Amino acid sequence: MDALDKAKKFYYDEFEAKQLYSYLAKVENKKEIRELFEELATIESNHTKFWYTFLSDRGVKVKPKIRNRSLWFYKALRTLLGSKLFIILLEMQESNSTDEYYKYYKDPILTEKERHMLSQIIEDELEHEKNLGNQNKEANFSNIRDFILGMNDGLVEILGTVTGLSAVYQNKPLVVGTSGLVVGIAGALSMAIGAYTSVRSQRQVNEGIKRKMELLFNVSKGRAKEELLNKLNESGIPEDISREVVEKLGDNENAMANLLVEEVKENEIKSALYTGLAYLVGLIFPVIPYFFISSSSIIALVFSVIFATIALSIVGGIVSIASESLSIKNKIIEMVLSGIGAAALSYLFGTLVQLIFGINA
Repeated sequence: MDALDKAKKFYYDEFEAKQLYSYLAKVENKKEIRELFEELATIESNHTKFWYTFLSDRGVKVKPKIRNRSLWFYKALRTLLGSKLFIILLEMQESNSTDEYYKYYKDPILTEKERHMLSQIIEDELEHEKNLGNQNKEANFSNIRDFILGMNDGLVEILGTVTGLSAVYQNKPLVVGTSGLVVGIAGALSMAIGAYTSVRSQRQVNEGIKRKMELLFNVSKGRAKEELLNKLNESGIPEDISREVVEKLGDNENAMANLLVEEVKENEIKSALYTGLAYLVGLIFPVIPYFFISSSSIIALVFSVIFATIALSIVGGIVSIASESLSIKNKIIEMVLSGIGAAALSYLFGTLVQLIFGINA
């Protein structure tokens, strides 16, 4: 793609962004977020004008057009994901725009005046990313993370289980399905207990450190300052700056404790419930075909893999959005290949077990 083609793409992207932010401003109920979208729509409109002038000066004609498919897609995505996850998706897009504009900033096709204007656009995009990111500071995505990871574990582990069992019990799909269900329920309980223990243990460790700091602060402020100084030095902060920070915070017990210990905001009971229930949701996809196809475990396995692939694709997309990954496509491919790869190895292992022990079922 040459420089002018890229500029045309930027023009249409900015025009589409203006349309999107205008729509979001109309449907948003929260005043603060609505005003942010209105501001973003105005700024994107100015960016569109820049690229229109840039292209016109080079004899390239472009005509504003609304990409209805893209706009309807984003509308549906906002409804599906909700405001919190959708704002993360917008933040990802702004990050991508910034990277593309920075590459274009170095292109010799730009005049010095245009380069200066583009630098201002890059600043705008960085500010967009920051403002959208600020909307998520108060949002706690730990439970979303627990649900996603739990569902992914249920999908991959139970897909591997039923795949391996299908190689052994080729003519007994109900046995495979029932076995997968039993293993899945046990796995869900194990995951829930693990999530509960993990969060609770971290909270207890942090509380222990805080109690130690409180004791040190009351008995020996000098020792408490040394603890904080060591922590700051370990994080890579130069010693002179670390000492300056310690001296300024030396009489503030809460500030010192907060720097030493990261607060655990997760609730262990909610984390356990989200993880366990998500695991159960994940196991449904690979298991359910075995309860409806009574003739062959292999036929049931085909549908199991299809259902699991669809579910893994959805989970991969959500993981990419929630983690602010730059490539949804790559994340989906990664998750699908890892899931199917685990299933293939399980089938080979099941076949090997059948041959070694001479099982015919």
